[in-house]
Amino acid sequence: MPNFGDFQLEIYLGGLAGVRPALPMTFAELEARAAKCLSPEILSYVAGGAGNEATQDVNVAAFDRYGLVPRMLAGAAERDLSTELLGVSWSSPLMLAPVGVIGLCAQDGHGDLATARAAAATGTPMIASTLSADPLEDVAAALGDAPGFFQLYTPADRELAASFVRRAEAAGFKGIVVTLDTQILGWRPRDLSMASFPQLQGKCLANYFSDEVFRAKLEKPPEEDPRAAALAWALGFSDPGLSWDDLAWLRSLTDLPLLLKGICHPEDVRRAIDGGIDGIYCSNHGGRQANGGAAAIDMLGPVVEAAGDAVPVIFDSGVRGGEHIVKAIALGASAVGIGRPYAYGLAVGGEAGIVHVIRSLLAEADLLMAVDGYASLADLTPDALLVR
Repeated sequence: MPNFGDFQLEIYLGGLAGVRPALPMTFAELEARAAKCLSPEILSYVAGGAGNEATQDVNVAAFDRYGLVPRMLAGAAERDLSTELLGVSWSSPLMLAPVGVIGLCAQDGHGDLATARAAAATGTPMIASTLSADPLEDVAAALGDAPGFFQLYTPADRELAASFVRRAEAAGFKGIVVTLDTQILGWRPRDLSMASFPQLQGKCLANYFSDEVFRAKLEKPPEEDPRAAALAWALGFSDPGLSWDDLAWLRSLTDLPLLLKGICHPEDVRRAIDGGIDGIYCSNHGGRQANGGAAAIDMLGPVVEAAGDAVPVIFDSGVRGGEHIVKAIALGASAVGIGRPYAYGLAVGGEAGIVHVIRSLLAEADLLMAVDGYASLADLTPDALLVR
């Protein structure tokens, strides 16, 4: 049975023929290379965080407080990283988190499609963002057999929200991920210093501009007056007053699994479960929305404890390496999302760049489990971690 770690041997064997990886092997190098490929405005949007970016930084640094305890003679020659989530079998717990400008990270401006193709090539689940450069139907088609989920930024117009969900169902997405922590935009100095917000320029709004409900409320089609269409989007992007009282309405929109993204407090977990939610997504938006908060990884344990066996917990924020995936799984995550790593991979190498990032992260996670004696995800429990 092949292991994800076999990617390492593939690279070394290539070296015997004088072939070295064309793409970076570390996140730091990947980020540096991407900075040379992206426009200053898009780099600011992807790399930047809220405030002085302390929460964004602590998201990453906090992983170092958790150390994996080695177990010897554990018979980990073959590792099983497969998992099942919401009735769907996955070859690994890695997933591609939604990135609202992923379309613009590609040289051809179609990064959503490149991401979907990379997901298909690796069997990696993808959460497609509401804010995409191509309509959700095209993204779903490019996913092939890879599991796809649709992330919903809940618009103020409930008819439009329902339309998005219906389209996602018809396109074949396996679940709806409702992002809760972007009802109001956070303070992002990098973007503010450039007075740049891509969607206000009409970019990454393909799902809106292709939606009959949205189009019907415009005086002119987006093709004729894109600026007016972008302004209409901005005025109705979200409902800042969305509350727990609206959970029943959200639940009523679909029979697909419904997940809430941005949950970090145990009491919110319990309220979500009581409201019929199928999954919890523990995340602080990578530190992009609210500064001054706790590291997301430190909130994962209490969230998992509150969820118990009732619903699975997905995690993202600050994941930069394979060891972060392993630690999040040990703390109880059922799946682990990445954002910036694959966005940078796309910027540097297109679809192949995303595939490279996925294979590298999974190889590192797999080899770490092998070296430290953990043969399966089930072996990774909180007892496998030492908190420094």
